[in-house]
Amino acid sequence: MFLGTHTPRLDEKGRLILPAKFRDELAGGVVITKGQERCLYVFPMPEFQRIAGQLREAPVTNKAARAYSRVFFASAHDEVPDKQGRVTIPAHLRGYASLDRDLVVIGASTRVEIWDKQSWDDYLSASEEEFADIEEGVLPGGL
Repeated sequence: MFLGTHTPRLDEKGRLILPAKFRDELAGGVVITKGQERCLYVFPMPEFQRIAGQLREAPVTNKAARAYSRVFFASAHDEVPDKQGRVTIPAHLRGYASLDRDLVVIGASTRVEIWDKQSWDDYLSASEEEFADIEEGVLPGGL
């Protein structure tokens, strides 16, 4: 399970050093793809394969499922982190997420998310008030 918030920097070659506490679980390979709210999702290969299986089961007659699958898979980039725990984020994904030098990498349970620092700060400031007010509906039965 991926937890926590980290603030690495993107180097001049578009590489990110993965947070040390995530490296063991990601060492076997990752898939980086477009996520919601203009962040990037980083999945360990087994989790990506599980999600791909779920998307394969969606009927091809479902327009939303087709559209989501197209973007999700077409933008995906697979890679094995190097010995320093670095992965290269392709230019098209850096552009989608408006990644500059300063990043925020968060653990989001079964995936890692990569955010531009300013975008994350804006998202968090807008979302924390909502989070504080949510009492039910997200978790069946509550906490």
